[in-house]
Amino acid sequence: MADSYLTIEKETFDEFTEKRSRFIGYIKPVSTEADALEFIEGIKKKHWDAKHNVYAYVLKSGASRFSDDGEPQGTAGMPVLDVLKKSSVQDCVIVVTRYFGGILLGGGGLVRAYSHAASLAVNAAGIKEMKSYTLLKTTVDYTLYGKLESTILTNGGTVENSDFKESVTVDFLIPSNGVEKFLKDLSEISLGSAKCDVLENDIFR
Repeated sequence: MADSYLTIEKETFDEFTEKRSRFIGYIKPVSTEADALEFIEGIKKKHWDAKHNVYAYVLKSGASRFSDDGEPQGTAGMPVLDVLKKSSVQDCVIVVTRYFGGILLGGGGLVRAYSHAASLAVNAAGIKEMKSYTLLKTTVDYTLYGKLESTILTNGGTVENSDFKESVTVDFLIPSNGVEKFLKDLSEISLGSAKCDVLENDIFR
């Protein structure tokens, strides 16, 4: 599994009008096909009176799907999917709602319009990088706690929980591609006495 991937920052929408046809691009971060389909159905219900609700989604799992929703084949859903793929974003769904304005756009015009609506949505949502972290746990003496916390931060990690009893037990995240280096650093500061348990792999944030 990759150590990072791109997705969008937030759910939002943007729109424009082309030859009296109104195109509204809705976008949302999702993690499963069920989430994507629920969002699509929600937009369809909201815009039940629209002529077309075209959609596409791409998931980190590799799943992707699109629909022209009545537009000529290849002129709507595929261009929207293409925008997602060219943006390299995953775990994302777009629905482009079209209210027909009475003027035919032609095949090329439809491709450009749906691509533009999808691009507007992606730009409005913003793109962010999600990195893979590993959740670790260790127990150290109080004398080592300061060094441990500093070493976690230096290695790009974050402390999730600290339990102060006779010793200090710490749950913390370390970037997955930096665990090996962190363990070496931990061994150095503790003179080999501190050991780590892996609680969970591939937590993306």
